[in-house]
Amino acid sequence: MTADLDALAGAVLDQVRAQAGPDAQATVRVEQAALALTRFADSAIHQNVADERVTVHLQLTVDGGRTATAATTRSRPDALADLVAATLAAARLRPRDPDRPGLGTPAPLTWDGSFDPATADASPDERAAAVAAFVGAAGGLSTAGFVQTASLTTVLADTAGRHLRGATTSAIGDGIARLSGADGVARAMTGRLADLDCAVLGARAGAKARAGVDAVPVDPGVYSVVLEPAAVTDVVAGLVSGQFNGKAVVDGTSGLRLGEQQFDRAVTLADDPRAGVGLPFDTEGTPTGRTELVRGGIPVGLTTDARVAAALGRTPSGHGSDAASTWGPVAGDPALSPGDGGTVDELVAGLDRGLLVSDLWYTRAVDPKRSVWTGLTRNGVWLVEGGQVVAPVSTLRFTQSYLEALAPGAVTVGSVVEGQPTRLMGPMGYNRVAVPALRLAGWNVTGNAAG
Repeated sequence: MTADLDALAGAVLDQVRAQAGPDAQATVRVEQAALALTRFADSAIHQNVADERVTVHLQLTVDGGRTATAATTRSRPDALADLVAATLAAARLRPRDPDRPGLGTPAPLTWDGSFDPATADASPDERAAAVAAFVGAAGGLSTAGFVQTASLTTVLADTAGRHLRGATTSAIGDGIARLSGADGVARAMTGRLADLDCAVLGARAGAKARAGVDAVPVDPGVYSVVLEPAAVTDVVAGLVSGQFNGKAVVDGTSGLRLGEQQFDRAVTLADDPRAGVGLPFDTEGTPTGRTELVRGGIPVGLTTDARVAAALGRTPSGHGSDAASTWGPVAGDPALSPGDGGTVDELVAGLDRGLLVSDLWYTRAVDPKRSVWTGLTRNGVWLVEGGQVVAPVSTLRFTQSYLEALAPGAVTVGSVVEGQPTRLMGPMGYNRVAVPALRLAGWNVTGNAAG
């Protein structure tokens, strides 16, 4: 399916002018999204699905500040007229918003997205080959997971004269290998299917499963830990959604101390859509680019959209999204810079006694101001003594402040950065988080699988 997105956006604006008059302000965003997914279980493909759709989003403001938004997947002329009529009717029922930031000033884009035609056109056979590579590399263990390819092309136009276009693609491999009740996991996300090495992922998952058999519990307490990239992803996602999110600062739920040495000097964090799978502009038409969040352990930046930026007296950073009015503007392509800690094995070698943690899940914030999260480990935890893995450990519950875990003097950053998938309200369902493994001085284990 190939739609004329520019023509659709223009048709909606024509309807806005015809129905709402010349003083109405409107932003139209037309998205063409395609997602294809190949699932496997018991080491065999059992599902192959593909979805492609065009969605027209409209934000309309009339009468000096009455605003409503709506979207439709219907694109015939009568459907577009209906979209404008329904949005206009809703806007006229809304109260005026004195803090509405209005349409931004048109600004030139510095890039056009990270689109890979081969990934956008990837066939079921190509995804099946990636699955076969994962299964084969797991060495005969039972495996399950998925390989996904996705593409997104967006056109944004508004009554202020902007007309922007951008596109991006992504590929994800995510799977487990299982042996005698022990699961090992490996996952990766890239902008191009050609860069996704599922044989490496399958071998890694198989090795983890074999090393996780006959796991035993450990007592609750504070442990030094090595977090593998999948686990670090949860930490970074928690920080960018709850701390560097400008709305959290406005609301007073962020515990950031901008300009102070709040993190270890080894911690440098940025949002970098150009290096990830982002688009060249956000849902408000603001150009996107690298946003520095932590430099050498000092928080230096926030993510903002137009409304949050106005509240903070800042310039919008290009983090508007369909969910920003509720959850705030969140980094979509966060990247934690590598350090000098080496590989996971080298980080473990520097651990006198502690835990090697593969993955975290089901995490929930219990104290947003301190960024305290509770959750469970999964897919592998191991006890480390004298720099060596000595025993697999059963599932653990933790309750830990992510801010305090990265405090000065507490962090060694690994040297190998991996792209991991996670969900941060991105337009393609998954966001790419680029992170190395971390060795942390303290991690609060509050229970085991039985409690």
